[in-house]
Amino acid sequence: MESTTIRRTEPTAGERARQSVGRAEVREGWTPADPGPLGLAAFALTTFVLSMFNAGLVSSAGEPVVLGLALGYGGVAQILAGMWEFRTGNTFGAVAFTSFGAFWLSFWAFVTFFEGDIPTANIGDAVGLYLIAWGIFTTYMFVASLRTTAAIAAVFFLLAITFFLLGIGNSGGNDGLVEAGGWFGLATAVAAWYASFAAVTNATFGRTVLPVKSLSR
Repeated sequence: MESTTIRRTEPTAGERARQSVGRAEVREGWTPADPGPLGLAAFALTTFVLSMFNAGLVSSAGEPVVLGLALGYGGVAQILAGMWEFRTGNTFGAVAFTSFGAFWLSFWAFVTFFEGDIPTANIGDAVGLYLIAWGIFTTYMFVASLRTTAAIAAVFFLLAITFFLLGIGNSGGNDGLVEAGGWFGLATAVAAWYASFAAVTNATFGRTVLPVKSLSR
């Protein structure tokens, strides 16, 4: 297999955040294109559709439509993006996309196979615990995102709020908090879509068309 010479890159999200920071090194094999826009788009679209239901903007009768997205796009596609981020040496992107891809797969599995096994009286607490745990993970990823770009940091900031609102709302049976979580979820989806749009557009045009404001130092 032909060797390719590349430069050591900074493990932060986004093509423009990958600045050369060290000596050249040699890796065997291929290096994928930036998988960040794919991972962000998969996360954004799936989050947008689910948040439309959480915010009460569409009838809850249609919620099963989320499951196909959670499995195929939010789940599988995002995990693939995470695996490709490992290949590029982007630690942040690899952890974020693989983890949230697994989140969507676990969401699909829970609703499809396991939700019915939880007594009705305990379902709110169980879902609340699940969401709050993801909120904790998202919070420390937000701290790490402060050395990526402002666009990525905004996604994690809004997402952490979303998880905590949904988790507390489900645990306490507070529909108002769940609805607020839905609105924050919509804002998260818009921020993630923008970050994806900027990354793929800037890469395609070969210049900065949409700013993301690098936070790296």
